[in-house]
Amino acid sequence: MMAQVKITLIRSLIGYPQDQRMTVKALGLGKIRTSVVKNDTPTIRGMIHKVEHLLKVEKVEA
Repeated sequence: MMAQVKITLIRSLIGYPQDQRMTVKALGLGKIRTSVVKNDTPTIRGMIHKVEHLLKVEKVEA
């Protein structure tokens, strides 16, 4: 089974560029303190890296 990560939006998107807002939306996050669990793929890692200042990322234990 592939490793998974829990991604939580911890900061407001107000004042951040449109591309960062789109990245957060593409991760499936909308409101502050919402969380999603995603497979830990290079694509998801790249998206996390782009907006890591807005997120909290935790490994999910199987």
